[in-house]
Amino acid sequence: MSDADRWDALERRVAELERRLPASVDRAAATPDPDVFWALEGLLARVEDPGAVLLTGHVTLPDGRVARWQEGTGTEELMDSDWSEHVASLVALAHPARIRLVQHVLRGAATAQELTGVDGMGTSGQVYHHLRQLVAAGWLQTIGGNRYEVPVARIIPLLATVLGTRR
Repeated sequence: MSDADRWDALERRVAELERRLPASVDRAAATPDPDVFWALEGLLARVEDPGAVLLTGHVTLPDGRVARWQEGTGTEELMDSDWSEHVASLVALAHPARIRLVQHVLRGAATAQELTGVDGMGTSGQVYHHLRQLVAAGWLQTIGGNRYEVPVARIIPLLATVLGTRR
């Protein structure tokens, strides 16, 4: 069989497979397990194509603060926006020392002095440098007594960002 004959046979097979597919895929059937993908099912019921992205969460931190948060946006809006506007916020987290500082502070407010004592964190000058960048990007805020905490409004986005890196 020549290459041209094999190519023609392959095209006929693909055309037959495409003919057998339904014109539109049932969204419910496309979701592997509605018990696992309950949030996705809710989004699918509310949003038309081309879709949307939804982040949501509920967290009670060790210090007792509660964060309940949800944000969603349409796919087109998200795809068409200027992602470079968010670089500073992402860069602030993209350093091993800073991400460790945020993780430590998320467990409970801490002073710069306490954070300097975290294993491998470096000098107090280095810690203050990292803290300034995290505060400027909104991942941390100062509270009374020269203490730092993750603002409640940033807790779920922070955890969702970390979760998203697992994929």
